[in-house]
Amino acid sequence: MSRLAALLVLIASQTVALAQQGDVARGQQVFRVCATCHSLEPNRNMTGPSLAELWDRKAGGLASFERYSDALKSSGIIWDDRSLDTWLTDPDRMVPDNAMPFEGIKERRDRADLLAFLKDATKPGAAPAVAAQSGMGGMVGGGMMGGGRVPNLREPQASERVTRIAHCRDTYRVTTADGKTHAFWERNLRLKTDSSKDGPQSDSPAIIPAGMMGDRADVIFASPEEISKKIETRC
Repeated sequence: MSRLAALLVLIASQTVALAQQGDVARGQQVFRVCATCHSLEPNRNMTGPSLAELWDRKAGGLASFERYSDALKSSGIIWDDRSLDTWLTDPDRMVPDNAMPFEGIKERRDRADLLAFLKDATKPGAAPAVAAQSGMGGMVGGGMMGGGRVPNLREPQASERVTRIAHCRDTYRVTTADGKTHAFWERNLRLKTDSSKDGPQSDSPAIIPAGMMGDRADVIFASPEEISKKIETRC
């Protein structure tokens, strides 16, 4: 066996051993960071996919979740102790261009505790008991107001100017003038109006990063009447 292969085997065995030694109770506290975007209930998808029955699942492979990035779907990763530890360390390094807005957990002990908790909590039938015990509810990731300057949307950039909005099941797909389409869980996209001199021109809504925790983006229209006209139901 080459030195590189031996090193990889050693790292893998250490990762598995660390997960087995993790503190489940402490890992449940660490999971609060994840609970704003992920549920433990089967097929209850939020910003991110449900984590129920996660072990041995192919990355990007949950059929009920429609917002995976192409990068994750084509990664070929199977979730286990080793791959999840690497992912939790630095998702962008493991899968560049993935859609998860998460910088990673750098503390090895925290990852071990989280993995120990998730290994129990994602087993079939485990989610209801875990959710009740941890007290996760509708207030997680709720609406704390953010600050910041109100942008002038009279002349938006191509990446801000919305040309189409499609709604399918629990997902909005927003296409902008630069040709890109962005997928949002319906609770992460906030529809607003701005009739001021800084608001968008008629029939030219704009999308900007959200100023509320739990939201991912705001689409701002010139008037309420434009909202229903702009959104089409299309899968």
